[in-house]
Amino acid sequence: MPYQPAHAPYDALLLLSFGGPEGPDDVVPFLENVTRGRGIPRERLKEVGQHYFLFGGVSPINDQNRALLAALREDFAAHGLDLPVYWGNRNWAPYLTDTLREMARAGHRRVLTLTTSAYASYSGCRQYRENLADALAALADEGLPLPRVDKLRHYFNHPGFVRPMVDATLEALARLPEDVRAGAHLAFTTHSIPTAAADTSGTPQDHGDGGAYVAEHLDVARTVADAVRAETGVDHPWQLVYQSRSGAPHIPWLEPDICDHLEEQHGKGVPAVVMVPIGFVSDHMEVKYDLDTEAAAKAAELGLPVTRAATVGADPRFAAAVRELVLERAASERGERPERCALGALGPSHDLCPVGCCPARAPRPAAAGADSPYA
Repeated sequence: MPYQPAHAPYDALLLLSFGGPEGPDDVVPFLENVTRGRGIPRERLKEVGQHYFLFGGVSPINDQNRALLAALREDFAAHGLDLPVYWGNRNWAPYLTDTLREMARAGHRRVLTLTTSAYASYSGCRQYRENLADALAALADEGLPLPRVDKLRHYFNHPGFVRPMVDATLEALARLPEDVRAGAHLAFTTHSIPTAAADTSGTPQDHGDGGAYVAEHLDVARTVADAVRAETGVDHPWQLVYQSRSGAPHIPWLEPDICDHLEEQHGKGVPAVVMVPIGFVSDHMEVKYDLDTEAAAKAAELGLPVTRAATVGADPRFAAAVRELVLERAASERGERPERCALGALGPSHDLCPVGCCPARAPRPAAAGADSPYA
């Protein structure tokens, strides 16, 4: 029997992310990419772009993805995994279509995709799958051979994602003044999305009452809080809260907002708060502005001591988790039954998004799922 590498049948990994501007001149064109088709005036985009201009027009996300790429390549090499890693973005260079074109021309025919979104939702999963389908359609129009593209399962509860967040929470607690530390409240934060999108997140059987999006975040928050209690002996109260809301004010989005939550906790006499951004892979703009700038300013106004836990970023344990997920999926594709690691109560997620998973308002082709036109 011919030798098969541990990652067979896959011959490449694609890191797929959101993208971000890398200078002041990039900000408005980047936001035009993000909002394409919504008819938002350029002047309004300049207003929205003020968050980026406060940081020199540079989003941290691209450098953070470069660091993750380096960590993945280092981990793969250290463990003898000869699997090239590419990087493409939805909304800024390097663009997904350009990267897939490069991969196709390099001869790659079975591609695994890691998205920088750990949870189920339309914007965090299916929209990336739609982008993959758009890119494959563009390659087909150019007459290029199309690789088969699959997506790694949701990794929100993989130990390599959760354990770094536990340590980051402990470190953030340790930075609080000792006299308020034991009474600190843990505010687990994630991106707010419309309640209608939350209710239809995940598989059809998950739909309703926040769907998989809320259930998965609650499970991770509970797992982290339990681990902190086991480590410190202190049972810190906690709550899942939201940030980074955008869109029309008349459309219901998940609440409470982190700033409103800080006011509420201060009113209850809570002595301190640790903000734990469990919904984000890295410290990109929505973490740096919405938490480190806006929420921190609200806490200062209230006189409420706060610290913020770090995100997972390029932690070596996360890079190792990605390797484990690659090998797990490869073994499954070969018909084996690999161990599927997961913490919390929900168990490991599905490999293949089923029909009806995280549906869009207007149906569009999506790759890397049971309804993919490119299977």
